[in-house]
Amino acid sequence: MTSSFEFNTFPARLSDAERDKALKALRDGVAMGRLSHDTFIRRMELALSAHHSHELAALTADLPRERRLSRLVLGGVEAVSGFTVRLRRAWQAERLPKLLLPHPGTGRALRIGRDPANGLRLTHETVSRVHAELSLQGGMWVLRDLGSTNGTTVNGRRVIGAAVVREGDQIGFGRMAFRLSAG
Repeated sequence: MTSSFEFNTFPARLSDAERDKALKALRDGVAMGRLSHDTFIRRMELALSAHHSHELAALTADLPRERRLSRLVLGGVEAVSGFTVRLRRAWQAERLPKLLLPHPGTGRALRIGRDPANGLRLTHETVSRVHAELSLQGGMWVLRDLGSTNGTTVNGRRVIGAAVVREGDQIGFGRMAFRLSAG
């Protein structure tokens, strides 16, 4: 008795790693401006439904291959440029004039603005007559904007209403900036 066996050799199923590699290549293609958003979406759908590696290869064939050396160079440039930005910010922050927090025992809020009646008078044209108020509330320093025209900032973010501040924070009134100090 003879029996015949048929051997079907189907290509191996795609691995998640192969699919992820193709999706990464597509994302990088969009980031580099080589693919439009619509093309990216279409190709991503095809990559997710692909059954064979040659289908994935066709989806990424027109995109440049990322080389290890270029990845290292770009990563190095990114690290250096980020360092210089952080260094510049730190240098500028250290050069700011210090604004001493009032002694906690006074119990009064410190008014800040151009008006001579304020506790801290700032004569810069971007500072409002009654610009802001600094007070101690529940053991925390609170900086409140009093409807100034050019705004009050804490660490570069505009204060809407009030914000808790602490020693070392960078605060701004219009275009004037200070570093808070406890003494």
